[in-house]
Amino acid sequence: MSTVGQRPALTPRHLTRTAERLSFIYLERCTIHRDANAITAEDADGTTHIPSATIGTLLLGPGTRITHQAMSVLGETGACVAWVGEHGVRYYAGGRALSRSAALVEAQATQWANVRSRIAVARAMYRIRFPDEDPARLTRHELLGREGTRVKECYRAQAARTGVPWNGRNYTPGDFASGDPVNQGITAAAQCMYGVAHAVVASLGCSPGLGFVHSGHELSFVLDIADLYKTDIGIPLAFDVAAEAEEDVGSRTRRALRDKINETRLLERCVNDIKGLLLPNAPEPGSEASEPPDRVTLQSDRGLLVASGVNYGMDEQEAALW
Repeated sequence: MSTVGQRPALTPRHLTRTAERLSFIYLERCTIHRDANAITAEDADGTTHIPSATIGTLLLGPGTRITHQAMSVLGETGACVAWVGEHGVRYYAGGRALSRSAALVEAQATQWANVRSRIAVARAMYRIRFPDEDPARLTRHELLGREGTRVKECYRAQAARTGVPWNGRNYTPGDFASGDPVNQGITAAAQCMYGVAHAVVASLGCSPGLGFVHSGHELSFVLDIADLYKTDIGIPLAFDVAAEAEEDVGSRTRRALRDKINETRLLERCVNDIKGLLLPNAPEPGSEASEPPDRVTLQSDRGLLVASGVNYGMDEQEAALW
């Protein structure tokens, strides 16, 4: 029987790379099964086949049933599956990662565990969102204040651009319909972006809970990453959808966001941003060296990593040499 380190394993080189996958697929009121290497979604209108290796994240809404065989192929291809509520605005559960390397999660933990490097990553995130500002000397409190001001400015600017009335952000958890159309659009866009960010974070093998801006939540790092694109993609798109019509804003926002994500190659950008934040000296994206090796090693003294599958027991003569 082969060991974990000796088994051939699926890697991003064997499967569709995370950056090249569909951003997300939302399904509701259907039965999801498997047909060869595709998943099928069956409802009253018929059966739709979806290649499983092209899915970044599968959002399962109300009324969905999924078989063991479907989950098996989704797990083999590294797709992230999330169970969500009505309109996709409530997250219940999710799992599975595409990467089997711990390189990024170890780098994330190292950056997170040190107070100085943790705030350095937070400043780098702010710089990605607002490249016209230099946050090098800002404290955490100042970062939060600047971020809040910039988001408010974004809301006002998008309202002026689209002509949509803006009376402030208003969202009641669990009551999607209570908000006005533009608030519904912002909420739908945000929740979809959380799903996309979660899929990328999980597929790269990072820890969803070790955040650099957000803290104390199981998805803190997911929220960090999703917020990188809030003022650039999510908010403007929500205002565009609300300006077109006030009906069915949630589903129209999801469809428009999916198209926008593919158009802007957001998944590729998201992957590169995460690697750039956690591994500042990472190899060029897309190069063979940029994919962490899939191997198991053992930790020894002075930061040395040694091969696994080897018996390191010493007899008395060998021990004397140490």
